[in-house]
Amino acid sequence: MSQAPAIVYAEGLAAGELRFQYCADCARAVFHPRVLCPHCGSESLDWHVSPGLGTVYATTVLHKRGTDPYNVALIDLDEGFRMMSRVEGVAPEDVAIGSRVSVTVITEDDEPLAVFRPLEVRA
Repeated sequence: MSQAPAIVYAEGLAAGELRFQYCADCARAVFHPRVLCPHCGSESLDWHVSPGLGTVYATTVLHKRGTDPYNVALIDLDEGFRMMSRVEGVAPEDVAIGSRVSVTVITEDDEPLAVFRPLEVRA
């Protein structure tokens, strides 16, 4: 019996890897991890490791009472999938759509978490 996709993904993060699935039947990247391809319904999903390079597709700044503002961003990874995360290393309001970013794995609340950092700081 193979491991649940969420466990394989979490173990990858714990090892410092951003894992995603790739469908052998329709040749498309799949993210969030799952049992069936959301594009074609195939069970032929293989695991790959992303270098973690991508582009900010969308971003917003959240202001929660009692905490510093932070951003939530949608990142288009170069392999063809999109994931929700945040961009660190710049002020939340300075995260720009179209910015190139790179993944890093941090530990938050005793769990590994994929976040992104800018590849370049815009002037």
